[in-house]
Amino acid sequence: MNDKPVRIPGPDHPITITPNRHHVVVTVAGKVIVESDRALNLKEASYPAMIYIPREDADMSLLEATNHTTYCPYKGDCTYFTIPAGGDKTVNAVWSYAHPFDSVRQIAGHLAFYPDRVDSIAQQ
Repeated sequence: MNDKPVRIPGPDHPITITPNRHHVVVTVAGKVIVESDRALNLKEASYPAMIYIPREDADMSLLEATNHTTYCPYKGDCTYFTIPAGGDKTVNAVWSYAHPFDSVRQIAGHLAFYPDRVDSIAQQ
């Protein structure tokens, strides 16, 4: 039985997901981690917009899954990755919702990066 709260985005906590119209490149330690023309922008309530990039556009060999997990009542269970090339700064720098709730299903199988834990998130 799941006793975690589940909340639906609405006027009090809006979540919008829109296509990112830019070419997005994330780099760490001189390595291109992702390069995508299919990224999404997720804007949640008053938080800064975050970029979600399909895993297919990432070099997953540069990422290492960790045991760290979190839960968001609006999005679901979240797993994390470290970028070993980036050292301590990049521990749990990447997160993903493999099976998000239906209200945000577009981000399934996408990766997001903490901007202060990677060298660059460029949008061209």
